[in-house]
Amino acid sequence: MNKLDLPYSHVLVLGLAKSGTAAAKALLADGKKVRVNDRSAKDNDAIVKELNALGAEVIIGSHPVDILDGVELIVKNPGIPYDNPILAKAQEQGIAIITEIEIAGMLAEGDIVGITGSNGKTTTTTLVNEMLINSKVPVQVAGNIGVVATDVARDLTKDETLVLELSSFQLLGVKSFKPKIAVLLNIFEAHLDYHKTLENYRQAKCNIFNNQTEDDYLVYNADDVFITQAVQKAVSIHVPFSVSKKLENGAWADEQYVYFKNEKVIARAAIVLVGQHNLENILAAIAAAKISGATNEGIQQVLTTFTGVKHRLQFIDKINDRVFYNDSKATNILATQKALASFHQSTILLAGGLDRGNEFTDLLPFLSQVKAMIVFGQTAQKLEELAGTAGIEVVKVQDVDAAVVKGYAMSAANDVILLSPACASWDQYRTFEERGDMFIQAVHKLK
Repeated sequence: MNKLDLPYSHVLVLGLAKSGTAAAKALLADGKKVRVNDRSAKDNDAIVKELNALGAEVIIGSHPVDILDGVELIVKNPGIPYDNPILAKAQEQGIAIITEIEIAGMLAEGDIVGITGSNGKTTTTTLVNEMLINSKVPVQVAGNIGVVATDVARDLTKDETLVLELSSFQLLGVKSFKPKIAVLLNIFEAHLDYHKTLENYRQAKCNIFNNQTEDDYLVYNADDVFITQAVQKAVSIHVPFSVSKKLENGAWADEQYVYFKNEKVIARAAIVLVGQHNLENILAAIAAAKISGATNEGIQQVLTTFTGVKHRLQFIDKINDRVFYNDSKATNILATQKALASFHQSTILLAGGLDRGNEFTDLLPFLSQVKAMIVFGQTAQKLEELAGTAGIEVVKVQDVDAAVVKGYAMSAANDVILLSPACASWDQYRTFEERGDMFIQAVHKLK
């Protein structure tokens, strides 16, 4: 296992889950004294027994007042906010706080490609990974995409590239982490319930390049006004991408082709992934992949076959000339705007979910081709009101399963039936994946 460069001997891992477990194991393997605290874990949980056997002090069921005694560093679960009482007290005491991604960065011997943005992270991460695989470049993928980065980084060799999807929650805990190639896709208002202000959220995203040196690369969206201003302070090599203008030193597209610098990479007509937002993701992926050694042939092989990440504008089936798309990962309004903008034919929109206090009026300009809305969840009434404002037929149902049945009944030949909720799933489903899987199963039942 690669060695950690941490000047601390006593570490508190706050929150188990997958990332906390991986961090605890890495710290124990490096000889650190490790205390683990998780309020919901149980004595008979396999991971609790395993960590105890490895030498960790595991405290479960509560957060004792003396939990910080002797602690020099906290590795926290990314989802735990900094105003959590333990973290607030730790900050008062000057105890350093990081997330698991910092440990992964220390352990990884190969180059890291770090990818972040408000939308498009998973698609871009998947594209870069597949482009490198098809170019015979040794590569591993991890991070917010579902594989814990530390688990992969522990055994990463020097000739392997690690492609990481990074959330703002992970990046907020960065102290020294720096990717060889940072990719900044876009920054829109999101997760303000966690970050409190847009500026805090933006700064968390910009942590992806703040520690880079002149030998590193920064791939960024040259069409995003805030990003183009923010990256000016970056000392790394700038590699922009744009869907609107030619770039001598980056990735760009005209009506016929996609280019990297002045080189034609692929004809746009050959790309199967739909949507203007996905063109942005493709350009970012091409830039990062080319810097990492991808070939045009490897890139072309991916872009002529890749139809989308599961739950992200994913083609599911065509039934009686109705086309079904699963965009369950659209957990905010912007993502649903992008999904709707990807289609020009008549669409039936399935939407709704957790009410975070958002209004949905920003969807109005994107509803011109929507013939009906099927709504569900806590936000159903707000979406009903939106449909009324837009003059669109609307039906309220219990859940996604019922929405598919009703949407199909209301559809006609050549319609798109699109699940793009514009909301998180937690009012009815444990994850957006569970919600998307219900949609997929319901579509298959129609046959």
